[in-house]
Amino acid sequence: MNFTELGLQPVLTERCDQLGYKEPTPIQHQAIPIILTGSDLIGCAETGTGKTAAFLLPTIQRLFEKPAAREASPVRVLILAPTRELALQIETNYHELAPKRAPRCVALIGGAGFAKQLDGLRRGAGVCIATPGRLLDHLERRTISLSNVEVLVLDEADRMLDMGFLPAITRVLALLPKSRQTLLFSATMSKEIEKIARTTMREPRFVEVSPRGNAAATVEQKAYPVASNSKTALLLDLLEREHIESDRVLVFTRTRRDAERIAHILEAREHKVNRIHADRSQPQREAALREFKNGQARVLVATDIAARGIDVDSISHVINYDVPAAPEDYIHRIGRTGRAGRAGQAITLVAPIDEPSMRSIERLTGRDVERILLPAFGGASPATTTANRASLSRAGSVSRRSFRPRRASR
Repeated sequence: MNFTELGLQPVLTERCDQLGYKEPTPIQHQAIPIILTGSDLIGCAETGTGKTAAFLLPTIQRLFEKPAAREASPVRVLILAPTRELALQIETNYHELAPKRAPRCVALIGGAGFAKQLDGLRRGAGVCIATPGRLLDHLERRTISLSNVEVLVLDEADRMLDMGFLPAITRVLALLPKSRQTLLFSATMSKEIEKIARTTMREPRFVEVSPRGNAAATVEQKAYPVASNSKTALLLDLLEREHIESDRVLVFTRTRRDAERIAHILEAREHKVNRIHADRSQPQREAALREFKNGQARVLVATDIAARGIDVDSISHVINYDVPAAPEDYIHRIGRTGRAGRAGQAITLVAPIDEPSMRSIERLTGRDVERILLPAFGGASPATTTANRASLSRAGSVSRRSFRPRRASR
C-alpha cells in the first residue's frame, strides 16, 4: 500500500515521495484513515515507527480541506509534547511535510525567548506546538487563545504525566472547545493513562501496532554486570572497542551531574562528545543535537529529558550508564537505536544495586536481557549472581526466571 491509498491528497503524497517515504509504516497505515474521518484516536506504537507523520499528514490535510474562518484566534491545531527537543522535532517534521501554502507553525517552548514566539503568534500561526509549561506562560499573558482549536494532539502523554504536567494539561483542556478532534500517541501507555485519555475523548478508536512494553525487534539487548566503582572504566572500554569505535553512540545517565562528569572524562580521552540535560540552555541543547546529527560529536551523553526528543536514524548503540528509574524509560531510551528497520545495540551497565530495577524492566518487556560477564570490571560470578537472584526471588522481590550470564572474550 502507498500513501495515496490512505486517502491523502496528491500534494501530501508528493511531499512523502520527496522525503523518501515509499510505504506507510504500520502505525501510519492504521491511524491515517481513522484520523481523516475526524474520529478521536489513541495510537500506541514503539518509538521510531513514524507516529509523528501519522498525525501530521491527516491534520495538514484537514487544514487544507476546511479553510479557516476569519477569527481573532487563528490557532486551529494544538500539539503538546513533554520536552523541548520533541517539540522542535515535531516542528521540523511539520515544515518537511507541509506544502508551501500550509498554515504557519510556531513552537512555544521553555528556554527560548518570548519575542520570536510572540512574533510567530502575531503573524497568524495556525499550528501551535508547545510544551505545557510554556503554553501556560502564554495563556497567562493572554498572548494566545485556544478558542478555535479544532485538533488537539497529545504526544507522549505518559511522559508528560511522569514529568508532573497533569495539572497543566487539565488547565489547557478546560480552555479548549468541546467539539474538537483529540489524538493521543505514545510508545507506552499505562491503564491509568488510557483512563485519563478516555475521559477527554469522544469514543476514541484504539490502534496498537506492537504490544505495550515491547522494544523494537531490531535492537539487540545486552547487560554487563559491573561493580559500581568500575562503571566508568567499563564505559570507556566499550567505547574504545574496535567494533563501535567509529559509530554514533548515545549514553544515558540518571543525573545531570553524571552527564557532565562523563562528558568531561570522554573529552579528556579525546572522544568527540557533547551532552544534553536540563541545566544546559536551549541554544546549547540545540547545538549538541546538531553536532550529534552531523557527526561532529560521535558520543552524546544525555539524561532522560532527551529520550523522546532525539530523532537520529543512524544511532548504532545506546548505552545505559545507569539503569533507568522507571522501566518504561528503558523502552524509550533503547528506542533511539534500531530505527527505521536498522539494526541497533542496547547495552546496560548493571551494578549490584540495579538488579531489582533490571528485573522490573524484564517483566515489562517480557524477555530476559543477556548478561555478559567481564570479571576485570568487577562483574559478579555466575554462582554469586544466581544465588543473589534466588534469594531475592524467595523474598518475592523479583521474578523466578533463570539467570545464566555467560563469560565473554575481550
